[in-house]
Amino acid sequence: MSLRRVLIAGESWTVHSIHQKGFDSFTTTEYAEGVRWLRDALEADGWSVTYQPAHVAARDFPSTPEALAEFDCVILSDIGANTLLLHPDTFSRSKVLPNRLHAIRDYVAAGGGFVMVGGYLTFQGIEAKGQYAGTAIEEALPVTLFHRDDRVECPQGVLPKVVAGDHAIVAGLDQAWPALLGYNQITAKPGANVVATVGADPLIVAGGFGKGRSVAFASDCGPHWAPPPFVDWSGYGRLWSQMVGWAAGEN
Repeated sequence: MSLRRVLIAGESWTVHSIHQKGFDSFTTTEYAEGVRWLRDALEADGWSVTYQPAHVAARDFPSTPEALAEFDCVILSDIGANTLLLHPDTFSRSKVLPNRLHAIRDYVAAGGGFVMVGGYLTFQGIEAKGQYAGTAIEEALPVTLFHRDDRVECPQGVLPKVVAGDHAIVAGLDQAWPALLGYNQITAKPGANVVATVGADPLIVAGGFGKGRSVAFASDCGPHWAPPPFVDWSGYGRLWSQMVGWAAGEN
C-alpha cells in the first residue's frame, strides 16, 4: 500500500489570563493543542500526518491546488476562514497572494479529499467568526451553512445516531455511540449522504465535489464538545480513519 498522507490544520489556541489578587495583578499565557486524539487515531492506522497549528497554518498552509495535491486528504478543524484568507504578508504588507480557500476547493474538484471538523471556529462557529458561509469552502462541502452563530450547545449530552449504516465511514461501528456536548448546525445539500445525525441535525454528511469527495463532521474531534467518553471510545479511531479514508477515495 502506498503512503497515505493527510494534512490537519487548526486545533490550537493560546489563553492569556489576568490574575487579580487584591491590589496586585499579573498575567499568564498558555499554549494548547487539541489534535492528539485525531492525530493518534490516524497514525495508528498508518496515515502519515502533517499537522499545522493555527498560527503555523496562517503562513505555511499550501496556497495552490498543486501544493495540496501532495496530500490524499486535508482536514480543517477549529480554524477560522480569516486565518487562511489573511496571510501575514497580505495583512501586514498588502502583498497579493493566492486565495487559499479557493485552493482547497480546486484541490477537491481535481480529486482531493476534504474533511471539515466542527468547533467554535469552523463552519460558522461562535458569533459567526468562523466565516465559512458563502466561501469556496462551502462550495466544496456537502452541506449548506447558516449566516449566523451556528452552535448548538448540549451540556446535558446528545447521542449521535447512525442513519446510513451501510456507508463506509461507519462500517463495523456499533449503533450506540457516546454522547457529544454540542455541534455546529448544518444542512445537507441535495444529493449528499447524511451518514449520522445528532439531535435533529446532521452530524456526518458525505458527498462528492468534482472529481473529489468531502465530509462535514458537525461536532468536535476532542474536548469540549467531544468529551472523554467519546475520544476514549473504542470506535473513535475506526470512525476517523474510515472518514478520512473515504474522503481520500479509498472506498
